[in-house]
Amino acid sequence: MPQQKFDPLLITQELIRCPSITPLEAGTLDLIEKYLKELGFTCYRQKFSEAETDDVENLYARYGESAPNLCFAGHTDVVPVGDLTQWTFDPFEAKIDKHHLYGRGAVDMKGAIACFISAVKHYLDEHKCPGSLSLLITCDEEGPSINGTKKLLEWVESQGEKIDYCLVGEPSNPEHIGDMIKVGRRGSLTGEVIVEGTQGHIAYPHLADNPCHKLVTLLEHLKNIELDKGNQHFQPSSLQIFTIDVNNPTTNIIPAKASAKFNIRFNTHYTGNTLEAHLREILDNIANQYDIKYKMNIRVSGEAFLTENTELIDYLSQAIDKHTSSKAELSTSGGTSDARFIHKHCPVVEFGLVSQTMHKVDEYVRTEDIYTLTHIYQSFITCLFEQYK
Repeated sequence: MPQQKFDPLLITQELIRCPSITPLEAGTLDLIEKYLKELGFTCYRQKFSEAETDDVENLYARYGESAPNLCFAGHTDVVPVGDLTQWTFDPFEAKIDKHHLYGRGAVDMKGAIACFISAVKHYLDEHKCPGSLSLLITCDEEGPSINGTKKLLEWVESQGEKIDYCLVGEPSNPEHIGDMIKVGRRGSLTGEVIVEGTQGHIAYPHLADNPCHKLVTLLEHLKNIELDKGNQHFQPSSLQIFTIDVNNPTTNIIPAKASAKFNIRFNTHYTGNTLEAHLREILDNIANQYDIKYKMNIRVSGEAFLTENTELIDYLSQAIDKHTSSKAELSTSGGTSDARFIHKHCPVVEFGLVSQTMHKVDEYVRTEDIYTLTHIYQSFITCLFEQYK
């Protein structure tokens, strides 16, 4: 693919040069809007905020008015760069070296956004679109995900817009382009267990009530729970304790309170509500057995889901087959993404670049992969709309 104005590699470089560390827009949406308006898209910018959170800018853009509406969803915000001295090249220079493009966001996921814009350009040059194309872009995916995709989807619906299919450009491939399509995600539940005791001198434990010992008892049982055995599409739900906190700076005090936090990535065996109820039942039984008083706070940041729209998956698989030698695995592995909000509105799949360097120092993408992904996206758009001619 020759270098030109809509060259995906050049667009990726432009986006990387915008230092959009979450939740900053840093010019990324201005850049995307410029390209999309040239293609005939109508663009809408929406800023959302909430108490104690940062304002977040978002973009929804649409070409055409007919159904079906194929939407590409993504984010321009990136994680912090970490120790700059560890980078081979400036993370916002967008340096190409030995057929690799280096920079924060190259893989996650400015590259995929550039590929889709370029794919749309080539598709519209060759076809009259029988439906609509849209992009839903946020600057809040790497942050708390409060003022981004979820609220933008609600705004889109409030305007009478309907999204029929969605492709999320998250880096889905473990090693090579074409390895994997994400067709679902596990849910995520974070819990905090708090045990209160009575502070006292460590040499006189009979005059105190040590919450650490009681918390350890609860955690020992909690970590050994087999929540389920998984199913055809999902691995078993996994509980991981990630912090234990006492805030005790001295060696001779039994503290008054101890707490621990855990996360569960859960499959479709549960909803967030049913999993919470199950956990509370388990801990209540343990607490009653050992005479422990505890409190537990729960936050569910996403529900487990599985996309079963075979035509959407088939069209993407056909496009991958056309441009790679891979047979894409249909997977629900990995963490969460904004697909956890989108699946409530329409069928959604995820396919993007290779994930090996995302969030790392010296994040990079192979320049060849940028062009391969663009070809795949263009073929996917063509395959999906072919049936509507």
